[in-house]
Amino acid sequence: MARHGQGAGGMIYLDYQATTPLAPEAFEAMTPWLRDHFANPHSAHRPGRVAAAAVEVARDQVAALLPSSGRVVFTSGATEALNIGLVGAARMMRGRDPGRTRILLPDTEHAAVRDTALALRAEGFEPVLLPVRPDGLLDLAVVQASLDARAALLAVMLVNNEIGVIQPVDTLAKSAHDAGALFLCDAVQGAGRVDLPVEADMIAISAHKIHGPKGIGALWLRDGLEIPPLIHGGGQEGGLRSGTLSPALCAGFGVAARLMAERRADDAAHVTALSARAKELFAGWTLNGSADHRYPGNLNLRRDGLDAARLMADCRDVAFSLGSACASGSGRPSHVLRALGLSDAEARSSIRLGFGRTTTLDEIERAADAINRAADAQG
Repeated sequence: MARHGQGAGGMIYLDYQATTPLAPEAFEAMTPWLRDHFANPHSAHRPGRVAAAAVEVARDQVAALLPSSGRVVFTSGATEALNIGLVGAARMMRGRDPGRTRILLPDTEHAAVRDTALALRAEGFEPVLLPVRPDGLLDLAVVQASLDARAALLAVMLVNNEIGVIQPVDTLAKSAHDAGALFLCDAVQGAGRVDLPVEADMIAISAHKIHGPKGIGALWLRDGLEIPPLIHGGGQEGGLRSGTLSPALCAGFGVAARLMAERRADDAAHVTALSARAKELFAGWTLNGSADHRYPGNLNLRRDGLDAARLMADCRDVAFSLGSACASGSGRPSHVLRALGLSDAEARSSIRLGFGRTTTLDEIERAADAINRAADAQG
């Protein structure tokens, strides 16, 4: 497959953890449903049934990325999917056993899980933020010691969005099950790139992180698992997520998921080669997070004494991140980097480079030259 960049002299995009370029094939799949076909897929007439059929084709394509032992529920994105899964499962578990009120999660979880768990304090739940080691990985002994009879749910991200660290999610899911708890996995950064946890009870993914459109995601639920909905209405999506689906977004998501499966080996080889070259070009920088247990398309790097915010301003032709795009405007040091034991100064001297299918080697080299020159100019 030919690689294409952003054009000579143009913006170099290295923020794949925030979002990915829309695949041309996904765009083409969406176009008829935006331009020609407008029927509601929940209507009983023929145009509605045609739209519904397109939704189900997309559902099957997305399901093919996920374990075979479950069902796919479309949502507006991974944030909604994670809220439905976490809140619904917590309430269900406490309903079965009033003593199960603990929600366990790493201190490095995405805000969609972390803030949702913290908000459940208002309902009497007890969020437990598990510490991670300096490499970003959970200590399995600490997790197992925390999984007692009070545990309702363990929620762990497969690939961390800020530092790219891969957690041993299947092992963690088994530990949760041994304690009688459920396991929720945020697989947004890992879907189609690394193996998903077959032992999970719930998995959340997002279309726009796999070259699909923004505004749609999915929650996978293990067969037999029934959780209460967060919103009520027309009873769409098996009663779990009411609201009219967009056939266009579903179609784009489905094709993007199909391409992730078809191109996984090629994408992996390409990203691994880019990562190896980037590490050579940033040899004087320190890698944040495990060097061995990580997705290679995410490099979180720091340089002592660097003002990363100033660096970003000085490198206007390179799109990279200082952390999570969801929290980039907060002004606070990354909670993920602080959880690794980094100081505020070290966290603020860190940048995240994300690359993937359409990134070229030339772009990596030009970006590294611009970033290194700007960093050197700071003294």
